[in-house]
Amino acid sequence: MAEIRNCKVLVVGAGPGGYVAAIRAGQLGLDTVVVEGSRAGGTCLIRGCIPSKAVIHAASSFEEIGKHSGAGKMGISVSGKAKVNMKELVTWKESIVNKLNKGVEGLLKAAKVELISGWAKFRNAKTCEVSGGEKEWIINAEHVILANGSKSVELPFMPFDNNVISSTEALELSEVPKRLVVIGAGYIGLELGIAYRKLGSEVTFIEALDQILPIYDSEMTRPINMWLRKHKVTVNLGAKAKGATTKGKVTTVEYTDSDGKDHKIKADKVLVTVGRKPNTQGWGLDKMAVDMDGPFIKVDNQCHTSMKNVWAIGDVVGEPMLAHKASAQGEMVAEIIAGHRLAFEPVSIAAVCFTDPEIVGVGLTPDDAKEEGIDFVVGKFPFAASGRALAMDAGSDGGFVRITARSDNHVILGIHAVGSHVSELSGEFAHALEMGSRLEDIAGTIHVHPTLTEAFAESALAGLGHAIHISK
Repeated sequence: MAEIRNCKVLVVGAGPGGYVAAIRAGQLGLDTVVVEGSRAGGTCLIRGCIPSKAVIHAASSFEEIGKHSGAGKMGISVSGKAKVNMKELVTWKESIVNKLNKGVEGLLKAAKVELISGWAKFRNAKTCEVSGGEKEWIINAEHVILANGSKSVELPFMPFDNNVISSTEALELSEVPKRLVVIGAGYIGLELGIAYRKLGSEVTFIEALDQILPIYDSEMTRPINMWLRKHKVTVNLGAKAKGATTKGKVTTVEYTDSDGKDHKIKADKVLVTVGRKPNTQGWGLDKMAVDMDGPFIKVDNQCHTSMKNVWAIGDVVGEPMLAHKASAQGEMVAEIIAGHRLAFEPVSIAAVCFTDPEIVGVGLTPDDAKEEGIDFVVGKFPFAASGRALAMDAGSDGGFVRITARSDNHVILGIHAVGSHVSELSGEFAHALEMGSRLEDIAGTIHVHPTLTEAFAESALAGLGHAIHISK
């Protein structure tokens, strides 16, 4: 018989949005329950952001060791050839996931949040049944926070199986595929495709659009295209996958190129990365009487749905589908429930792609500013002129920092960068826009030497017309 649990706040999903909302609610003294069908941490921690970055790091380490083989590099050489043991790599990756998962569980416990294992299915807006865990529950809540997340899009003509996989399975492979075909050259496909190229796979991309990473402009993606060409990665743009057939361990992918010609390519694994969709089916959303915005749950600037005291955060409410957006919304909703007056109105949300080189963007690009009719200036500084970048053997990848600012008052509209390790600059970029910084604010802040952040200050100086370490 199901146990009945009444609570102030029920959070559905313990991903980066849900567990943050639950922890903050618990900190504020609210009786909080979080229901999770898998493991605390959600897609990001368990099968997305964190494990993928672990695999990417391991792949980069493997590639770096290879550069020192034979004659060596930087006066450092190794004998023999490096080898990859994917089973051990995956085991190492899982050790990180397990550590973080236990950490989240510990944080929930410390905040006096009850974590219930199982799948929630709603009878109405405030009552759900939970099954699939150690025991069954009926939970009645005063407030419900929906943090159900998203899942990989499956192509109807190319269903997932042992050879046709999503990013989740790509992080669990027991061996490096000799031939990997990636459907989609967005951030997920490129991150994993580049990682597997470093591990030794022959990688081919099939992308329907006419450029990789369509959310970034061509100037930003040029260094990544350079890397792909240098490492003999085939990128088919304007190409559309049509289907796949598997015989034994080999899958043949059929696709049409930009000229409309049909082609076939054989692969050991086919990685489908054509986007993600919100988890809105199969758990009783239709019983909750909330309004929808296309495939997403409609919310206002407080993440409140059309149903009283039902909130939704993260991927289920729309783009950008980013963990840090979900976390910020979760923290805010918990505080609103506790009586604080807040709204989710960020100036911008930074996005990072962990490719080689990395790419980060926040705010408007020059093209965006032009479309909006804004008179603007651009300041740009290359990492080839950065002492820190060169000292890390990272200044020759074509990377740079670029600032777009208003011409009249120099208020910064957007900051974009591409290069090794630039993801670590994303916080400073986002902070600058959130604070309404001007070029003079960044140029006038003393940045530590030698660090990559100096390139940010120099790009601001370039926007003002007097960069120090590059000539006009």
